[in-house]
Amino acid sequence: MIKHIVLFKLRDNSPEACAKARDTLLSMEGKVPMLRGLHAGVDRLHSARSYDVVVEVLLDDMDALDAYQNDPYHCDVVKDYMHRVVETSVSMDYEYAEVSTNG
Repeated sequence: MIKHIVLFKLRDNSPEACAKARDTLLSMEGKVPMLRGLHAGVDRLHSARSYDVVVEVLLDDMDALDAYQNDPYHCDVVKDYMHRVVETSVSMDYEYAEVSTNG
């Protein structure tokens, strides 16, 4: 599985702007077929080094990540909106395995 994480600093980081960005990211649910998981949230700490909004996307493999990066809804709706409101962003894509904590 591949996890794609992006942290966003918004030009306007008011609670309303952060909520709209989060909701825009979450709008991919049911519209971007290769998603296996989708989480988004708004920062609660508000420290100098904090980012405002995060999205985490779970995908099957690198081919699915490539398809996600070119998906029409993701590009034409979500990326278009986020590029208009974001000051800066950082991202990471990695392959992961889960470890069971059940003894």
